[in-house]
Amino acid sequence: MDKVTTVRFSVEGEKFEILVKPDPALEYKLGKRKEISGVLVSDEIYSDSNKGTRASTEKLMKAFKTTDAISIASMILQKGDLNLTTDQRRKMVAEKRKQIVDFISKGYVDPRSHLPHPPLRIEQAMDDARVSVDPFRNTDEQIKEIIEQLRPIIPLKSENMLLDILVPAQYAAQSYSVLKSFGTLKKEEWQANGSLKVILDIPAAARANVIDRLGSVTKGTAMVEVAK
Repeated sequence: MDKVTTVRFSVEGEKFEILVKPDPALEYKLGKRKEISGVLVSDEIYSDSNKGTRASTEKLMKAFKTTDAISIASMILQKGDLNLTTDQRRKMVAEKRKQIVDFISKGYVDPRSHLPHPPLRIEQAMDDARVSVDPFRNTDEQIKEIIEQLRPIIPLKSENMLLDILVPAQYAAQSYSVLKSFGTLKKEEWQANGSLKVILDIPAAARANVIDRLGSVTKGTAMVEVAK
């Protein structure tokens, strides 16, 4: 039999758990698998899987507005905390750590020499600062706090760039929060037709990520250029 692991999710103080197969569950969590059927060990929803205590119908209805086990399991898997196996966590942390080191080496320099730090030096600084990498969070979401942890050990200065961005009206509202999460809005103009035009100040290394995220949100309709 496959190994079994747990996904835990809390709603208003009530705890819910499902039992899943580790690798298929991780694939589902990362969006690499669409069907939940091959992920679940069973369609039971537990309040405590170790004790075999099932969640009551009343609690399920209150928390999820349904008693359909597959629908509830899908919500728990999407939003809950997957208990990774040791091997899964090691691989994911190593991959995310590599992305972060690459981001820093491309987007930050030593202010004394104006040259980038070699990746090995960044990795050593991360070890010295005991930086904890979250395998599930985007690089952009955790880079600021990691930079602050590294600064007492190695001097870091951001190499920034300005982007001219035009977002069509139907995607403007949802794109606005995405843009703010990446950097600083130096200028923003809401056009008469509802479209959004901004100048965004970002770390140079974030450019590809900005284009990817905006492309996803706007279905490829946003226009992005390096500001002159």
